[in-house]
Amino acid sequence: MQLLPITLKLLDSTCNSIHLDTKGLEIESIEVNNKVVNDWSLGEEIKEKPHLGQRLTIQLHDQDGMAIEHVKVAIHYQTSPGPGKCTAAQWLTPAQTSGKKYPYLFTQCQAIHARSIIPCYDCPAVKMTYTAEISVPKWATAVMSALCVKERVIDEDQEEFHTFHFKQHVPIPAYLLALAVGDLAQKDLFPRCKLWSEPCILKAAADEFHQTELFLQTAEEMTSMPYAWTRYDLLVLPGSFPSGGMENPCLTFVTPTLLTGDGSLVCVVAHEIAHSWTGNLVTNKTWGHFWLNGGWTTWLQRRIMNKIDNMPHDMDLDAIGGAIQLEQDIELLDESMTRLVLSLDDGDPDESYSRVAYEKCFHLLYALERLVGEDTFLELVAAYLKNFAYKTVTTDEFREFCMTF
Repeated sequence: MQLLPITLKLLDSTCNSIHLDTKGLEIESIEVNNKVVNDWSLGEEIKEKPHLGQRLTIQLHDQDGMAIEHVKVAIHYQTSPGPGKCTAAQWLTPAQTSGKKYPYLFTQCQAIHARSIIPCYDCPAVKMTYTAEISVPKWATAVMSALCVKERVIDEDQEEFHTFHFKQHVPIPAYLLALAVGDLAQKDLFPRCKLWSEPCILKAAADEFHQTELFLQTAEEMTSMPYAWTRYDLLVLPGSFPSGGMENPCLTFVTPTLLTGDGSLVCVVAHEIAHSWTGNLVTNKTWGHFWLNGGWTTWLQRRIMNKIDNMPHDMDLDAIGGAIQLEQDIELLDESMTRLVLSLDDGDPDESYSRVAYEKCFHLLYALERLVGEDTFLELVAAYLKNFAYKTVTTDEFREFCMTF
């Protein structure tokens, strides 16, 4: 059973209930301000839209029936054991890992899968800080999209457990919540960069990603903004990880297929590092505005690689390759899915994923850069990031910012 404590400050004094997203969660009990309450309910799942899960509604009234302004909610619950409901968690058998000895767990919450492991506001418009305490068997290590602030060993019924305490002090949307547990080894790459992987691939991964700190420094230079997340660690997952990379704050997840031995795919790490500014720090308000995440990140990734490789035409060549992929995707997509701003309503954001948000937006931004000149555009980039840092942004807000810059 998990315990989720939530601290809320109600900005509207007339608010008398909160509504959280859940999917496949078994709610056992709820406390409001340290008192067990029964005035809560789970909505019905919409059969045609199972990705939405169920709405958890909790009434917020004290014993006298008066609305309260500061709330501490504690939810006792269990996740679903089946992958059909707990869509954020992937449980691997030993045979599915590189070491073949121990099982492995990792999560993938983007776009709206966090609701299957915690009750939350599962939309990018709402950001949160979090702390977590994770207990695992003594052979295992837990890592999260947060800073590990303490580790201790607990002897429980003659069986040792490792307990890890994490804290994420920078507000993040729920889709950036991440956890991995497995037989993990570590290697420091630089003072603020560490590599995690299964022991048998640690050396190969460390050799492949030796430029990580250089990528960070270049991104800081291009954005005129220091890295906000304290640490940038990399976790190389087992081969069943479904993406090239995932930009979880403090801990990027990457696939072992990047380990080519010649560094030819390290641009993926540059891409995930770019997300630390464009996506994680400045976040699209809804998934319909995802191009403000993917496109900006593609632009910054190519700027990072172009700066490091010091080959003036590399950015154009990479852009040509991206344009070819974009054309291929557009041939397969419905016209409504080829726009920069999508009308998703309550549809599944996973169904809208394509190269459009990355490449079409990149070409828009690159055209703007060529129109106003590199120096002016870099000034706009720095001002844009500073203005919307720690916030969310829509297309209209971005357009208004550009017009008044």
